Amino acid sequence: MTSAPPSYLPGHRLLTGRCAVVTAAAGAGIGGATARRLLEEGARVVISDAHARRLKESGAELAAEFGTDRVTALPCDVTDDDQVTALFEHAEEHHGRLDIVVNNAGLGGTADLVDMTDEQWNKVLDVTLNGTFRCTRAALCRMKTAGAGGVVVNNASVIGWRAQRGQAHYAAAKAGVMALTRCAAVEAAAYGVRVNAVSPSLAMHPHLAKVTTPELLEELTGREVFGRCAEPWEVANVIVFLASGYSSYLTGEVLSVSSQHP
Repeated sequence: MTSAPPSYLPGHRLLTGRCAVVTAAAGAGIGGATARRLLEEGARVVISDAHARRLKESGAELAAEFGTDRVTALPCDVTDDDQVTALFEHAEEHHGRLDIVVNNAGLGGTADLVDMTDEQWNKVLDVTLNGTFRCTRAALCRMKTAGAGGVVVNNASVIGWRAQRGQAHYAAAKAGVMALTRCAAVEAAAYGVRVNAVSPSLAMHPHLAKVTTPELLEELTGREVFGRCAEPWEVANVIVFLASGYSSYLTGEVLSVSSQHP
């Protein structure tokens, strides 16, 4: 049985006055949906992405809707620590503070382990796991110095819990994001910062449709109890919850946005 997506929920000003940074936020996926939801909840948002053209277009669209004082965009390749540093400096310089960081950048691919090259393995790990590490480190350093608390939300995946053929590099990276989240949360609690993660299964957007075969999409959709893919904004809603005061006593957790928790 397939259920229809629920109605889109209006914002409730849960994040008024906060400043957020979202990586991989250009386009129609989870990052773009998260940036929009944060803005709808009253936050000021810095969006970043390695794709400068798409980022410029997304930034212009959001700024036209929410105001140039609330939206800025800066290209950032999370495999480059200098660019990561520049991103967080930009957020503090333009918005005066840093309250929320959403680490959404990730890279997938498909290859059986016996055919996987070192380059394929390293590229996925560097973007998905090492990139999350670099951004989390940069965020925690600034939040610790500021002494005003803060929130980091990482994007993991159900594939970090379960096996799927051809996904050894991506699964290892996402399992690493989960472990990184738990360890960072223990350290950051001492200075009032919470670190959590979401773990989506299948959130459909145009880019995913282009790089995934119809057969695989049908198989993956068949695993979902609702009989459909998640809308990116449904994952973004959970990220907003983790970024808000409604999750004030929640840290070191990985929330499954799916029925596929082991």
